[in-house]
Amino acid sequence: MDEINVHVEVKVNPTEDLEKVKKAVEKIFGNIEFEVTPEKRGSLLVAEAKGIDGLTKLRDLLRRERIRDAARGVFFEGLSNKSVVFYLNKQVAYVGHISFSAPVGESPLGPIKVQICCDSPQELIEWLAPRTTKRKQK
Repeated sequence: MDEINVHVEVKVNPTEDLEKVKKAVEKIFGNIEFEVTPEKRGSLLVAEAKGIDGLTKLRDLLRRERIRDAARGVFFEGLSNKSVVFYLNKQVAYVGHISFSAPVGESPLGPIKVQICCDSPQELIEWLAPRTTKRKQK
Protein backbone atom coordinates (compact mmCIF):
# COMPACT_ATOMS: atom_id res chain seq x y z
CA MET A 1 0.00 0.00 0.00
CA ASP A 2 1.14 3.56 -0.70
CA GLU A 3 1.99 6.24 1.84
CA ILE A 4 -0.58 6.52 4.62
CA ASN A 5 -1.00 9.49 6.97
CA VAL A 6 -3.21 9.16 10.03
CA HIS A 7 -4.35 12.43 11.62
CA VAL A 8 -6.28 12.30 14.90
CA GLU A 9 -7.86 15.36 16.50
CA VAL A 10 -9.71 15.51 19.79
CA LYS A 11 -10.89 18.44 21.88
CA VAL A 12 -9.94 18.12 25.53
CA ASN A 13 -12.54 19.86 27.65
CA PRO A 14 -11.51 21.76 30.84
CA THR A 15 -13.27 19.05 32.89
CA GLU A 16 -11.24 16.23 31.28
CA ASP A 17 -7.86 14.80 32.19
CA LEU A 18 -5.47 15.25 29.25
CA GLU A 19 -3.65 11.99 30.08
CA LYS A 20 -6.92 10.03 29.97
CA VAL A 21 -7.76 11.50 26.56
CA LYS A 22 -4.27 10.54 25.31
CA LYS A 23 -4.80 7.03 26.68
CA ALA A 24 -8.13 6.77 24.81
CA VAL A 25 -6.35 7.60 21.53
CA GLU A 26 -3.49 5.19 22.29
CA LYS A 27 -5.92 2.34 22.96
CA ILE A 28 -7.16 2.69 19.37
CA PHE A 29 -3.96 3.69 17.54
CA GLY A 30 -1.14 2.39 19.72
CA ASN A 31 2.01 4.41 20.25
CA ILE A 32 1.33 7.71 18.49
CA GLU A 33 2.95 11.18 18.62
CA PHE A 34 0.90 13.91 20.35
CA GLU A 35 0.86 17.67 20.16
CA VAL A 36 -1.31 19.72 22.52
CA THR A 37 -2.51 23.21 21.63
CA PRO A 38 -4.19 25.33 24.31
CA GLU A 39 -7.55 26.79 23.29
CA LYS A 40 -9.93 29.28 24.91
CA ARG A 41 -11.82 26.43 26.58
CA GLY A 42 -9.63 23.40 27.11
CA SER A 43 -7.12 22.27 24.51
CA LEU A 44 -6.79 20.46 21.21
CA LEU A 45 -4.92 17.19 21.13
CA VAL A 46 -3.50 16.30 17.73
CA ALA A 47 -1.84 12.97 17.02
CA GLU A 48 -0.10 11.88 13.83
CA ALA A 49 1.03 8.50 12.58
CA LYS A 50 2.57 7.47 9.28
CA GLY A 51 2.28 4.14 7.55
CA ILE A 52 0.13 1.07 7.96
CA ASP A 53 1.53 0.44 11.46
CA GLY A 54 -0.52 3.36 12.78
CA LEU A 55 -3.68 1.47 11.83
CA THR A 56 -2.85 -2.09 12.88
CA LYS A 57 -4.37 -1.72 16.34
CA LEU A 58 -7.59 -0.23 14.90
CA ARG A 59 -7.78 -3.09 12.40
CA ASP A 60 -7.33 -5.69 15.16
CA LEU A 61 -10.03 -4.03 17.30
CA LEU A 62 -12.50 -4.03 14.38
CA ARG A 63 -11.89 -7.74 13.92
CA ARG A 64 -12.06 -8.58 17.64
CA GLU A 65 -15.28 -6.63 18.16
CA ARG A 66 -16.79 -8.15 15.01
CA ILE A 67 -17.85 -4.80 13.60
CA ARG A 68 -15.97 -4.85 10.29
CA ASP A 69 -19.14 -4.64 8.16
CA ALA A 70 -20.45 -1.69 10.19
CA ALA A 71 -17.01 -0.07 10.01
CA ARG A 72 -16.93 -0.50 6.21
CA GLY A 73 -20.17 1.46 5.97
CA VAL A 74 -18.81 4.27 8.14
CA PHE A 75 -15.51 4.36 6.22
CA PHE A 76 -17.18 4.45 2.80
CA GLU A 77 -19.52 7.20 4.07
CA GLY A 78 -16.50 9.30 5.06
CA LEU A 79 -14.62 8.62 1.83
CA SER A 80 -13.70 11.56 -0.40
CA ASN A 81 -10.91 11.82 -2.96
CA LYS A 82 -7.83 10.55 -1.16
CA SER A 83 -9.05 10.48 2.43
CA VAL A 84 -11.38 8.77 4.86
CA VAL A 85 -12.85 10.71 7.80
CA PHE A 86 -14.72 9.18 10.73
CA TYR A 87 -15.46 9.91 14.37
CA LEU A 88 -15.09 7.74 17.46
CA ASN A 89 -16.69 8.00 20.88
CA LYS A 90 -14.02 9.21 23.33
CA GLN A 91 -15.36 7.44 26.43
CA VAL A 92 -15.71 4.09 24.66
CA ALA A 93 -12.19 4.43 23.23
CA TYR A 94 -10.83 4.96 26.75
CA VAL A 95 -11.99 1.47 27.74
CA GLY A 96 -10.39 0.00 24.61
CA HIS A 97 -13.48 -0.44 22.43
CA ILE A 98 -14.74 1.17 19.24
CA SER A 99 -17.99 3.04 18.85
CA PHE A 100 -18.46 5.26 15.83
CA SER A 101 -19.94 8.66 16.51
CA ALA A 102 -21.48 11.62 14.70
CA PRO A 103 -19.25 14.71 14.29
CA VAL A 104 -21.38 16.73 16.76
CA GLY A 105 -24.01 16.18 19.39
CA GLU A 106 -23.79 12.42 19.84
CA SER A 107 -20.84 12.18 22.22
CA PRO A 108 -21.27 14.43 25.31
CA LEU A 109 -17.54 15.20 25.59
CA GLY A 110 -17.03 15.44 21.84
CA PRO A 111 -15.70 12.77 19.50
CA ILE A 112 -12.26 11.73 18.35
CA LYS A 113 -11.92 12.86 14.72
CA VAL A 114 -9.83 10.58 12.52
CA GLN A 115 -8.64 11.42 9.01
CA ILE A 116 -6.64 8.90 7.03
CA CYS A 117 -5.03 10.17 3.83
CA CYS A 118 -3.60 7.89 1.14
CA ASP A 119 -3.62 7.44 -2.63
CA SER A 120 -6.01 4.49 -2.64
CA PRO A 121 -8.47 4.81 0.26
CA GLN A 122 -10.74 2.04 -1.13
CA GLU A 123 -7.85 -0.41 -0.93
CA LEU A 124 -7.14 0.82 2.62
CA ILE A 125 -10.77 0.22 3.64
CA GLU A 126 -10.57 -3.31 2.20
CA TRP A 127 -7.50 -3.93 4.36
CA LEU A 128 -8.93 -2.31 7.53
CA ALA A 129 -12.39 -3.84 7.33
CA PRO A 130 -12.75 -6.64 4.79
CA ARG A 131 -16.32 -7.67 4.07
CA THR A 132 -17.46 -10.53 6.30
CA THR A 133 -20.82 -11.23 4.65
CA LYS A 134 -21.30 -12.56 1.17
CA ARG A 135 -23.12 -10.36 -1.33
CA LYS A 136 -26.54 -11.63 -2.29
CA GLN A 137 -26.85 -12.95 -5.83
CA LYS A 138 -29.41 -11.18 -8.00
